Amino acid sequence: MGNELETRPGKMMRCYLVLALTAVVAACAGPMQSVGTGLRYPSDATAVKAVFDTTTAGWNRGELAVYLSAYVDSATAMGSNGPVRGVNAIGDQMRAGYWKTGRPLQLLRYEHLEIRPLGPDNALATGQYVLSGGGRPDRTGWFTTIWTRTPAGWRMVHDHSS
Repeated sequence: MGNELETRPGKMMRCYLVLALTAVVAACAGPMQSVGTGLRYPSDATAVKAVFDTTTAGWNRGELAVYLSAYVDSATAMGSNGPVRGVNAIGDQMRAGYWKTGRPLQLLRYEHLEIRPLGPDNALATGQYVLSGGGRPDRTGWFTTIWTRTPAGWRMVHDHSS
């Protein structure tokens, strides 16, 4: 009987350890499963690319508001002096640099665009922007943007372009 009492706590401890380990594995597996079921790649990647197409067309027509429609109101963008906060400030940054005349100085296109899921409602987009025309040499740079699913569709929450 004494042996049995010593064994019972040991069995209970193993049972608790197995339950704890199962909970940890389930918690770690949960986000991985939600990526597969939440972000419907490639359809969500196609939707993000469509927003890039819309903003490019707006930019090239001289419609800054259409270009800025890709951002949530609270978006941030990395500027030469650090983060710029809010879509209005991002618009001011564009007007001070690329839109000095009230229209874009050059036409915009994107190359090497890649969309990757970050979770069920978030994605990372990377690529290269190319500004050309306007009697100026082409200007290119690389960007990383973070996107979130909103009621209005996919929108940018952060933009880091160099």
